[in-house]
Amino acid sequence: METKHLRRVILASTSPRRRELVASLQIPFDVVPSHADESTPDTWSPEQIVMELAARKANAVYNTLTETSKDGVIVGSDTIVVRDGVVLGKPRDEQEAAAMLSSLQGRSHTVYTGVACQDGLTGNMKVDYRSTVVTMKALTEDEVWAYARSGEGLDKAGAYAIQGLGATIVTGIEGCYFNVVGLPLSLLVDMLAEFDIHVL
Repeated sequence: METKHLRRVILASTSPRRRELVASLQIPFDVVPSHADESTPDTWSPEQIVMELAARKANAVYNTLTETSKDGVIVGSDTIVVRDGVVLGKPRDEQEAAAMLSSLQGRSHTVYTGVACQDGLTGNMKVDYRSTVVTMKALTEDEVWAYARSGEGLDKAGAYAIQGLGATIVTGIEGCYFNVVGLPLSLLVDMLAEFDIHVL
């Protein structure tokens, strides 16, 4: 039987959620943390931010590859939450998490995730993004603080995790669910196919 994915994927991320999502594709992969600079100008659009940071993360790992690992394809990804044109990153503490949640509750916001795939042999890179609209239900102050204190959203853009306890505060999404988790799998699979890694 022919093996469709001889090349390995190298995930340039320490995110356990992205690791689980890539693992669900049932293809060989390694995880190599990326230490890329994540600062961006205030004038950049959300699309520019996530695509540039995804590319930086992939390229940072590409630059550390040894000869024996260059047959892989590096995948970098970055996710941000945008409300009324304001980019919400990861909260610094419970106080900031509660403030973010208060600003999101009872309304819709957009989640952007950039994906970059870079060929370890040639350095060729492809970058794209997806956006998903998420609607959060109206919350009481007690509910906002209860979720903030759970700690679940402290390491996540927008201060919530849709795949965890945060599922109880989201009333609907328009677009790719996995994009909100942190890695749009349908987009990733299409991009990997361009590097001769076929999931199906």
